Amino acid sequence: MTKSILLWAFALLTAPFFAGVIFKVKAFFGGRKGSPVLINYYTLAKLFRKGSVYSTSTTFIFKLGPMISLAAAATALLFLPIAGHPPVLSFHGDVIFILYLLGLARFFTIAAAMDTASPFEGMGAAREAYFPIICEASMFMILILFYRLTGELNLAAYFSGDQPFGFWQAAGSPMLFIIIALFIILLTENARVPVDDPATHLELTMIHEVMVLDHSGPDFGFIEMGAFLKMFFYAAIVARLTFPFELGHPAANLAVFSAGVLGVYVAVGIVESIMARYRMDLVPKFVLTSFALAFFATVITLEFLK
Repeated sequence: MTKSILLWAFALLTAPFFAGVIFKVKAFFGGRKGSPVLINYYTLAKLFRKGSVYSTSTTFIFKLGPMISLAAAATALLFLPIAGHPPVLSFHGDVIFILYLLGLARFFTIAAAMDTASPFEGMGAAREAYFPIICEASMFMILILFYRLTGELNLAAYFSGDQPFGFWQAAGSPMLFIIIALFIILLTENARVPVDDPATHLELTMIHEVMVLDHSGPDFGFIEMGAFLKMFFYAAIVARLTFPFELGHPAANLAVFSAGVLGVYVAVGIVESIMARYRMDLVPKFVLTSFALAFFATVITLEFLK
């Protein structure tokens, strides 16, 4: 249990660092030096030293949004096997709980945006409510595959030990479809290019960023930290499936896991460097690709198992 808690703390502490790698990758492709890789820690420290400003039109819902989004992301990591080690918490069916826990965070973020009575934030909230619906369908399709392969409904059964390698042995090449589908879900859920551009300042084209325009100080720090943890959650899942190696030593497993997570963040940085954000009407088609890939992987695998 102590080791699980330490690994959970490792995830909390390193999530901003991994997110900073994306800036470095984008700077490399742009021929720039870029900001330091620890820039997110400096940003969080600066935000937590400031005070929050609240509009007279907002209610307590506006204050709840940042806290719940951070708490939900941190709680989700409690159920995630980090570096193949059993998680802090686990129970049968926890994958369903985690998906709806992250959905609860999204609901309160949307509610906080609507609470400002800003038309721009309402527009971003509508988009935030629409695109993740497709991601949820893709996630449930992936869960169907994992359930048929393991007979379990918890993350510990999917990503602890050498189970990810067992997926490759049972499903084979269709696991490539699952990895690509999860990577698309990662980009969508975290509002990254080509779904959204976190660096843009044009409200008409923003999704996540436009919803948090009125947040400031520690509240915005909570939102940023929650976003770092949420991205780490999805990146860790992709990394465990991409690098399903079990080396038999905790330190070696942590090193391989960290390298895998780093590779996922580098891949996100490359995607953001070589692609432009899609037009808003093309985003649903891009997100639906994840469902199509997950669906075909599930059908092919289940037919093969027969």
